[in-house]
Amino acid sequence: MRLAGKVAVITGGAGGIGKATAMLFADQGAKVVIGDYNSEAGEKAAHEIREKNLPCLFVKTDVTNSDDVQALMKTAVNEYGALDVLFNNAGVSNQSVKIGEMDTDEWDRVVDINLKGVFLGIKHAVPFMIQSGGGSIINTSSVLGMKGKKRMGPYNASKAGVIALTKNAALDYGKENIRVNAIAPGVIDTSIIDEWRKDERRWEIYSKSNALARIGHPDEIAKAVLFLASDDASYVTAATLLVDGGTITF
Repeated sequence: MRLAGKVAVITGGAGGIGKATAMLFADQGAKVVIGDYNSEAGEKAAHEIREKNLPCLFVKTDVTNSDDVQALMKTAVNEYGALDVLFNNAGVSNQSVKIGEMDTDEWDRVVDINLKGVFLGIKHAVPFMIQSGGGSIINTSSVLGMKGKKRMGPYNASKAGVIALTKNAALDYGKENIRVNAIAPGVIDTSIIDEWRKDERRWEIYSKSNALARIGHPDEIAKAVLFLASDDASYVTAATLLVDGGTITF
């Protein structure tokens, strides 16, 4: 088991990539704490893990709220005694409009969840990781944090920001034995792309615009996150791992 005895917090863990990662982490020996705004889905995900006789808690969390995020980390430490891994995964997409037509509230919503949420996760996890001698933080960026896409301004900007923040945090806390990395998924079969599916003509293009000519699955991203969380990646920090089926080269 690659995470035996580790305590892992996963934001956005109620569905998609977050849920798949929570399931995999638990199978690999971690005590998992899921943070998500969706109480019903979050409780269900935690229950599914506990049904396998594996430890898991759910904590309702608004990742844009500093008190909520701090409470999430404290719950993990109070219940399981430490905090070893943080997967900052909570994220949203944006309305499909040009930048000049973007409502400022929509911009704030996307950037707050996708970027501020990662900042708050790091801010409140680091003190506990220092206490326990180190840890691993993985942040969810996107292939769209590395390339542009029409009508995706807030999303692209926030995901590019995650990559820069990841590098800074890695520099800030490397001497504390805290590794900080990012993953950059391509198009993955989650609810965040539901709107894309509604346009049949464009979906035919989106779903095959990579070297593998298919979309990815949450389990495929979870395995990459597991690598970065585990001791197998003990000399990997400040990196952004593309898990995009070759989208960046297409």
